[in-house]
Amino acid sequence: MMNSPVAKRSAVIKRSIVIDGHKTSVSLENEFWDGLHEIAHRDNATLSTLVGQIDHDRTGCNLSSAIRVFVFSRLRVHKAGQDQAAHAREHAPGPGR
Repeated sequence: MMNSPVAKRSAVIKRSIVIDGHKTSVSLENEFWDGLHEIAHRDNATLSTLVGQIDHDRTGCNLSSAIRVFVFSRLRVHKAGQDQAAHAREHAPGPGR
C-alpha cells in the first residue's frame, strides 16, 4: 500500500467554540481545523465569528458538515485565484517581448 496523504486516516478532533454567546462542540478532522484557521486569518476574523457566519448561513445539514463544505469551497476558490495569477504572470509581456 502506498504512503499517500489520501491513504492516511485523519483523526477527528472535537473542540468547543462559542457562537453568539453559546458554547458548542464541533468535530472536524485536523486538516479542516487548519483550513478554518487559515481562512479566519486571511479574513482577519476570529474563529468564533467565522463559525457563527457558517452556522447562520447553513441550511439542512449539521454544523460540522457545513464547515467542511465551507472550508473546501473557500480553499478551492483561493487555489483557483492563485492559478489564474500564475498563468497571468507567465503570459504577461515582459521587457523586450
